[in-house]
Amino acid sequence: MTDFPFLLLMIAVPAIGAAVVAALPKGRDLLAKQVSLGISLVVLLLAVLATAAFDVGGDRFQLGMAVPWIPDFGVQFALGVDGIALVMLLLIGVLVPVVVGASWRDELPGGRSMTAYFAWLLLLEAFMVGVFAATDVFLFYVFFEAMLVPMYFIIGSFGGPRRQYAAVKFFLYSLVGGLIMLAAVIGLYVVSNSQLGEGTFAFDALRGLEIDPGVQKLLFLGFFIAFAIKAPLVPFHTWLPDSGSEAPIGGAVLLVGVLDKVGTFGFLRYCLPLFPDASRYFAPFVLVLAVAGILYAALLAMGQSDMKRLVAYTSISHFGFIALGIFAFTTEAGTGAVLYMVNHGIATGLLFLVVGMLIARGGSRQIGDYGGVAAKAPLLAGAFLLAGLASLALPGTNSFVSEFLVLIGSFPTRPVFTILATAGIILAALYILLMYQRTMHGPARGVLLADDVEPPAPAGHGATATLTAPKRSLRVLDLDRRELAIVAPLVALIIVLGVYPQPLLNLIEPAVAATMSDLGGSD
Repeated sequence: MTDFPFLLLMIAVPAIGAAVVAALPKGRDLLAKQVSLGISLVVLLLAVLATAAFDVGGDRFQLGMAVPWIPDFGVQFALGVDGIALVMLLLIGVLVPVVVGASWRDELPGGRSMTAYFAWLLLLEAFMVGVFAATDVFLFYVFFEAMLVPMYFIIGSFGGPRRQYAAVKFFLYSLVGGLIMLAAVIGLYVVSNSQLGEGTFAFDALRGLEIDPGVQKLLFLGFFIAFAIKAPLVPFHTWLPDSGSEAPIGGAVLLVGVLDKVGTFGFLRYCLPLFPDASRYFAPFVLVLAVAGILYAALLAMGQSDMKRLVAYTSISHFGFIALGIFAFTTEAGTGAVLYMVNHGIATGLLFLVVGMLIARGGSRQIGDYGGVAAKAPLLAGAFLLAGLASLALPGTNSFVSEFLVLIGSFPTRPVFTILATAGIILAALYILLMYQRTMHGPARGVLLADDVEPPAPAGHGATATLTAPKRSLRVLDLDRRELAIVAPLVALIIVLGVYPQPLLNLIEPAVAATMSDLGGSD
């Protein structure tokens, strides 16, 4: 099974599916949804089979393939995964079918085509798989930039009232970061050519280069800036609150759940192994940004009145914990950081979905427009509570394990930064519980005051609603069977991984240990 082209199929199947869905005649929305769901489930099956074929005790990179792409420049279409990349492919495999199901009844703004929306989702899935599976640095860069296109159209065509502004801001920030990284990629090629006699972009060959410390610092910064924007770390974060709040709910789940992880994945895959001296030199600076992001974003989240914007700020705070774990330079903290990447995608993905379901019923993103929802929708309130508890890393939920590993692994090498980061846990409890209390409990207010009014057509998860407080009826409020089927997998993963995360840890730890070995430090 190790010779089976799992990774190639995980890229090709959704890419071909995107073309098929895009070619469907206008008005065949139901068929587009069915095809998209079927294709996304095939990708999930391929991810599960690839995991079963992966040998934890075997080579670092497995399930690989490599064919010449641009031979004159040493570029190959080379794919392969270690444990870090593999768990991210599993996350993609889980989230995309959930997003397709959550978008089933969306009413898109301006009567835009649902077939186009699902085609962009499938194309985005193909590019996301490619960016985590690439073992050629140039191929990684191509997928890194290609992801911008479908997400730009998902936000700009199907998002909220300020969707065009948010889409352009997202695109420009990411494009600038990508261009800086391109300069570093070219510099890395020049260095490889001078040392090996021929230029190469192969990760294994580049990992063995002895690069001058001064050159390392420049190349590190080129990669780091691109990844810090994508992650995002403070102060490169300002695009995410706009994009996260204006994207359709499905797009927001993938944006925060997967796309942003490319930044922290890049730290581990490229910055640390390729530029070990520079990584150690810049680590204190990165840790300052990480801890500042944990506290600053948490404080901003507490002041938000827009639910989607609040969730976006919580993600910036969580990415600070991930960066702390990576740049603590211990296997324990690094393993916790990778597990945090997966668990954050699950927990925040569920939180975004539940917020979207609430917005679809009430027609408003404002926290103040809701109150007493739990009395009318106990299932919705329960899913909201579990997602919130997982986001604040309550023991028994999946996020607790990863956050605990990050903190206990970081303390021996970075005690001051670790102590400061723990304050973010207290702030997380405040902003999550306050949002839950204000929307789910207390007296009915805002949109709940108009129960005698005939309910309007749902705004849909894609058509994010107005920012004012319209009086809408929430007569039909609780989760239906379709919505229960959507949230059930994420609820189950939050609980199961909170109790027994060992299968994922078995995949992640050897790859992180190999990365720390590349770094050359003692663990």
